Amino acid sequence: MRFSPSFLDEIRARLPISSIVGQRVTWDRRKSQPQKGDFWACCPFHGEKSPSFHAEDRKGRYHCFGCGESGDHFTFLTKLEGLSFPEAVERLAGEAGLSMPARDVHAEAEERKRASLHEVMELACRFFEEGLQSRDGASARGYLNGRALGPDIQRRFRLGYARQSRNALKEHLASKGVPHEDMVATGLLISGEDIPVSYDRFRDRVMFPITDFRGRIVAFGGRALSADAQAKYLNSPETVLFRKGDLLYNGFEARKAVQSAGTIITVEGYVDVIAMATAGFGHTVAPLGTALTERQLDLLWRLTPEPILCFDGDKAGLRAAYRAADLALAALKPGKTVRFALLPEGQDPDDLIRSAGREAMAQVLAAARPLFDMVWTRETDGGGFDTPERRAALEARLRDIARSVADESIRHHYEQAFAERAREFFGYGQKNGFRQQRGQGDRRNGSNGGPGGASRPIRQPPPIISESLKRSTTLSGRVQAPLREVVLVMTMANHPGLVPDLLDEFAQIELTNRELDSLRTQILEIAAEDPHIEGGGLRDRLVSARFGELLDKLDQQIERCGNWQARADASDRDAADGWMQALTLHRKARTLHKELKDAEAALAADPSDANLAQMIDIQNQMANSDGTEAQIEGFGLSSGRRQKSM
Repeated sequence: MRFSPSFLDEIRARLPISSIVGQRVTWDRRKSQPQKGDFWACCPFHGEKSPSFHAEDRKGRYHCFGCGESGDHFTFLTKLEGLSFPEAVERLAGEAGLSMPARDVHAEAEERKRASLHEVMELACRFFEEGLQSRDGASARGYLNGRALGPDIQRRFRLGYARQSRNALKEHLASKGVPHEDMVATGLLISGEDIPVSYDRFRDRVMFPITDFRGRIVAFGGRALSADAQAKYLNSPETVLFRKGDLLYNGFEARKAVQSAGTIITVEGYVDVIAMATAGFGHTVAPLGTALTERQLDLLWRLTPEPILCFDGDKAGLRAAYRAADLALAALKPGKTVRFALLPEGQDPDDLIRSAGREAMAQVLAAARPLFDMVWTRETDGGGFDTPERRAALEARLRDIARSVADESIRHHYEQAFAERAREFFGYGQKNGFRQQRGQGDRRNGSNGGPGGASRPIRQPPPIISESLKRSTTLSGRVQAPLREVVLVMTMANHPGLVPDLLDEFAQIELTNRELDSLRTQILEIAAEDPHIEGGGLRDRLVSARFGELLDKLDQQIERCGNWQARADASDRDAADGWMQALTLHRKARTLHKELKDAEAALAADPSDANLAQMIDIQNQMANSDGTEAQIEGFGLSSGRRQKSM
């Protein structure tokens, strides 16, 4: 049966953990401090001669620094005496003088149902494991061996193979007596009113089991072996067992390793986690097919105050790092932050470890950068700040970033740190309460700060090594998402029939807005699972995935700005034409944006008339392209319109 948190807390409050553990161990008198509720003993879970097992009444926890075992009152009894959790609760409730709560029949039925679904997932995992070692799994074994994931690693991480057949798993589970509704409830089958015969979700894929933090299999990730597959990676859908934003791949095993490692590392993919773990970084996890979520960040902070976020050494990896920085900024708490480890250009953890060894990866992690430095680099990377206006614009952006920090005390420190870094960056000093550029005298007194009256040059900003990206803004903030990005994503949300034909273009669009990027990822995942889904069905799925409020805001934005071709009532032809128009101009704008930054940097290095003219020309091109769309013959006629978009 399930117990309320308040009932379990009452037991813990009435029984010091030392009173439970002390019945099974002998406290060491020299190290223990009973008056402080601090106790040491030889560990009851492994043989040792010196006491490394610690119990602390204030926290209600125990931990062995020798074998890593840890837990609370109930964990101690379940692990040491083999009691089930309800049995442990009942025994301790009796010792605490508490009556057991009345049974919740409905909750018990739900618990039994979940337990049966866990059994189904275990059966599926074994079937996939057998498939990998079968004749059918030869290509999958070849792929894994090519990634240096040999038989021992395959067994350790329970890797498997889903056969090409549409019904292999379905028939196997049926032969084991698994009801059809349980196969659907676990997400192993694809079914629906418009699907006459349900079929296996995973086909011709290498399978990665996903566990919860108790080690129970709750989902799978499948890596396609065919180059023609619509989605390279496919995850289980969300079920009663699985909410991808609430879990981390390898979270169960990594949690055990955190205590000795002192931190936890996140990487971007399943194979990267496995490569890290086999290289000795067992404290490594990964998000489940999406960018890091607030819930996952909170899980990381429960395990360690400063997790390391490791990203691939390419443009996509840097964009992901900057999105994670925005996420962390808003959620910062005193003592809770993140650090960023950036890999060499073009490499992921698996590549680096295989090519350069464990030590190279250890050096990358040792050089992990603080969140503050990561944000500063993003905002100053490649920019020219040789005019008062540009320096003022940077300071305004930094103030906005600092305001995004919810915690008041941390926000104050970020404001101070940004101001101090900006003064150093620009070469400013302070005099009589006014900012004064270093190397420049007080012109009112006729001094220009140099020997013989010679003016000293303004110090240029130090070179920045990584490429800058435009700072993401949330739709809920003062700045809306760029309109053209909204059109590109909302057209696909309202016309999912376009996704299969435009899949690559849609997946590769550079989106500066984090929420739009998350929505795009969700649309791609749903379309991969159901290529024939219609607009209404996709909308329902997106609302179920908690995108309802965002969709309503985006609908209002495209309605307010007159972008009718992105709405659901536009014809598919006009939606496709409008989408290609928006994509063409979006790409042009991104190219001009990068060219402008290069031109600004060139002007800062050499303030010549030619460089100034080049920068002005690019600015004019950007201004002329804003709010315009390519003209296409007949655009709007199939939707009963003649007007042009945007």
